[in-house]
Amino acid sequence: MKISFRLKVFSPLIILFAVLIAFVPRTAKWNYEYRKGSVWQYETCRARLDFPILKTEAQKAEESLRNSSAGIPYFKISDEPAARNIASASALDYLSHPELEPAVVSTLRGIYSKGVVSDDGLSMLDGHDVIYIQRDKRAQKVPATEVYGLSSARTALLAKVAEAFPEVRVDSLFRACGVYDLVTPNLVFDEQLTSLVGSQADRSVSETVGIVKAGDVIINKGDIVTEELAQVLDSYKKEYEHSVLSGGKDWQFWLANILLCLAILVCFYFAIHFSNPLVFKDYNRYLYILTLFALTAALQMVFIRFWPRWLLLVPFPVFALYLKAFFRTRVIYPVYIISLLPMLLFASNGQALFLMYVASGTLTLYVFNNFSRGVKQFVLALVTFAVSALVYLACSLTGLLTMNFPRDLIFLFIAAFLQIAAYPFIYLMERIFNLVSTSRLEELAENSNELLRELEKKAPGTFQHSLQVSALAQSIARAIGADESLVKVGALYHDIGKMNNPLCFVENESLISSEEIKYHAELTPAQSAQDIIRHVTDGMELAKEHHLPTVVSDFILTHHGTSCVSYFYDKFLKDGGDPAQKTEDFCYPGRKPQTKEQVILMICDVLEAASRTLKDYSPEAISNLVDRLVQDRIDDGQLEESDITVKELTTAKQVIKTYIAQIHHERIKYPTRRKK
Repeated sequence: MKISFRLKVFSPLIILFAVLIAFVPRTAKWNYEYRKGSVWQYETCRARLDFPILKTEAQKAEESLRNSSAGIPYFKISDEPAARNIASASALDYLSHPELEPAVVSTLRGIYSKGVVSDDGLSMLDGHDVIYIQRDKRAQKVPATEVYGLSSARTALLAKVAEAFPEVRVDSLFRACGVYDLVTPNLVFDEQLTSLVGSQADRSVSETVGIVKAGDVIINKGDIVTEELAQVLDSYKKEYEHSVLSGGKDWQFWLANILLCLAILVCFYFAIHFSNPLVFKDYNRYLYILTLFALTAALQMVFIRFWPRWLLLVPFPVFALYLKAFFRTRVIYPVYIISLLPMLLFASNGQALFLMYVASGTLTLYVFNNFSRGVKQFVLALVTFAVSALVYLACSLTGLLTMNFPRDLIFLFIAAFLQIAAYPFIYLMERIFNLVSTSRLEELAENSNELLRELEKKAPGTFQHSLQVSALAQSIARAIGADESLVKVGALYHDIGKMNNPLCFVENESLISSEEIKYHAELTPAQSAQDIIRHVTDGMELAKEHHLPTVVSDFILTHHGTSCVSYFYDKFLKDGGDPAQKTEDFCYPGRKPQTKEQVILMICDVLEAASRTLKDYSPEAISNLVDRLVQDRIDDGQLEESDITVKELTTAKQVIKTYIAQIHHERIKYPTRRKK
């Protein structure tokens, strides 16, 4: 039994350990946050190792353009368009001006020798002072201004010929004869060669611009982080993170991570063990809290490892609310704080983020009950944002982090409202883990609930009995540290099966008129007992029909346990009945209480009803009644499967005695006023 229990407890912890190791960051933690133009708020930074100063991308691009032909476009020149068009120009009919033919041919030769690019191809010349023109496997560098575009080439042809023959209307003649059509591109952009030369130039660019020796001062406290210093710090960060996993230090890095993850799990285990060890016995709740812890830790590690800039968008305080839905404060705080440890240990600005999420999560827990519904949820989001922003700004001013304004504040604002969107997933958690949240219990406890209104209408005496039992059970739960909300709801619904046959129960006899025969008058003891016992099975059917949570319907099944209907059983024996029929006809087919809350309901149910039969409400009489009926349940073995202690039972009995005495205290007899 112990081995099975330990397996159930520690097997998920081993899986959780594997999850933490799988998502742990693969680089060493960098302890500095900075940006260009900010003040260095840390102590003087000295290099702990030799490292090269890496060039920025802009520097490498500039060097590539400066030291090589990278980026200069290459064009191929074709002789075919020039030869064809010049031959056409020689054979062209110039109408009544044949003297233009030599000038046109000569000008075309000059234009084609420079090169003509299509108007679309002119865009390739933008930003370049020179280009390369490839002819006969040799590339010649020429000024980009010497190359003609198609339009500029035709304009140059017109201007040259018109200057030689001012008396001729050259433009009209060219249009009529088709001279402009003889100007076509003879330069073609060589994309493949341009890319090849550019990539070779990129490879020839050096990666570094200098070196810093171990022990050299990189930056002093209070210095402004200039562009040059930021470049040095970036290089140092990259080399530092790389050096941890190289040079034989990788085993130290992984050993450190394993020990840290193990320490987190040990803290998590003892947080549950010392705050509420019963969580280990309720396997669904245990798996839920493990899953929630794993999800919180994994999200932190994934964002720290892959998207550190986006970490502020994750609404971590919502995980505290997920815990609040199913656990008490003494469990929530240690588990929530421990779930944030990966952020503290692995994030580069972990201290500030840890403080911020602890503060915002704590406040969210305290004010949630007042702002959990309707428009008030947006007030909760604003409160969460305000606290997060204040802590974040404070940490920025004290040097714990370097704030990126306004991006970080925008992310915190979005995260606060994502918290509202994420909370409804709690209802999905209820279904997956078969749990019932505090908000669900609050809904079930409202008198406007359909099932409770039906009980009040059909069986008013039973309803009043349930209210009394609920109040008494809450008092005991409060005194011994049991779940008040759960036992309250369990007490309200434990007798719902009675409304199927309300007249069978003495508390509802007020529904019978004075002329009617009482329900049990014409029944045998066995028949009466069976009708009374049936309220348990009827209650379970109603619970299933109305989708009551299992933890609530369990109160219906266990509030009588496997006890017998003693009144009718004793009557049966007096009438000469066979004692062997006890189990078959007079005992409840339920289940013995398993939890403290179920035990509380069992003893409150029987004692609230029995206290009404007392004629003497002296402290001695009340004490004797309580002690006797509780001892009867113990002797009958009804409490043997529960986890309640003798000390808690003693406390419960004292609460019941006080409660009954307060309800049935003596009242002052008012004298009758004489009539004058």
